[in-house]
Amino acid sequence: MTLVAEHWAPCSDRARERDDPLVGTGSRGLRWFLIEVAASWGHNALLNEPFDRTLGRALVRRIEGAGMRPLAIRRTGRREAPSTQRWAIVDSRPGHESVVWGEVTDAAALLDVPLDGSTGIPSSRPLYCVCTHARHDQCCAVRGRRVVTALAEAHPEETWECSHLGGDRFAGTMVVFPHGLYYGYADDGDPVRIADAFEDGRVVPERYRGRSSLTHPVQAAQHYAREAFGDDRIASFPPIAEEAADAGWRVRLEGADGVVVVELEEAPSEPLLSTCAATRFVRVRQYALRSISVERS
Repeated sequence: MTLVAEHWAPCSDRARERDDPLVGTGSRGLRWFLIEVAASWGHNALLNEPFDRTLGRALVRRIEGAGMRPLAIRRTGRREAPSTQRWAIVDSRPGHESVVWGEVTDAAALLDVPLDGSTGIPSSRPLYCVCTHARHDQCCAVRGRRVVTALAEAHPEETWECSHLGGDRFAGTMVVFPHGLYYGYADDGDPVRIADAFEDGRVVPERYRGRSSLTHPVQAAQHYAREAFGDDRIASFPPIAEEAADAGWRVRLEGADGVVVVELEEAPSEPLLSTCAATRFVRVRQYALRSISVERS
């Protein structure tokens, strides 16, 4: 099915009209390699001009080959190239959360940066990365700009614009590092509240999509557990096991009073246009709660 032109609307507007759920929509990212690219970004920030495409391909192959996710970042409002090329390695795995910063004299030297985090300067500061990738999706530029402006006023050193995160229809989208906490519809509320909650060890459930190091079913199960037990701590309900069951999932989480068992139904959405540029309707996975219980030892 293709789009009829007169029915076009920004993808984030359509998502809000449909009330697309955020639950369990955080894309995968165990470890990340962040590269400061102060100039404008092409459709793909590291593979298209104005970034050097040959260098970009080599970087992406190297980063993804190491099981990491590349991400371009830049300071909001700045377009002049810095005198050095800053980079950061972020580990979002539970129990391994860390950020290491470094810099090189030119972009080509990024190919020689060890990807194991053995060099650079460790940092205890969080990073609030907001997608403002206009050439990838206009909603990210419009809605993301509102989010990054508010965050930069409150947390100027921790706030960065970033390239495509996934889930354009949930714009404004952002990720909180080092934990890899995804948020959507952030411009509908107070994005500074998300930063304040993180520094207090909590998530903001109504804007939270899930953690990048966890699978979609676990992300969804944690959401329903937090909702049921009123526990919004980041560290709450770590996963024990997950298995496919009856057109859905059975996820076991560690709870305060025993093992929390969450039964999920996985079903495709109604056909939708997932980005502003999309011309074909697709169905996306959604997770509904069947049941939740506690197994006490």
